[in-house]
Amino acid sequence: MELLTRQNFESWMQKVLERLDRQDELLLSMKAKEKEPSLSESVRLFDNQDLCMLLQISKRSLQRYRSKGALFFKVLGKKT
Repeated sequence: MELLTRQNFESWMQKVLERLDRQDELLLSMKAKEKEPSLSESVRLFDNQDLCMLLQISKRSLQRYRSKGALFFKVLGKKT
């Protein structure tokens, strides 16, 4: 076991403080990310039936818009 000297203690404390500073920066960055709205909060998703009713179009027209790239879609489970 090494003898604890003032220099060893100061070196050890410096390492501890550096680690605490890194943890503080990490926590602040995580807190800032919490304030940003997530994708699910900023984008509303509709299923086929709801979107057809909202746009007053048929399911085939909706599929045509998707195929042309006019509408973004995502498959969740078996729903489009």
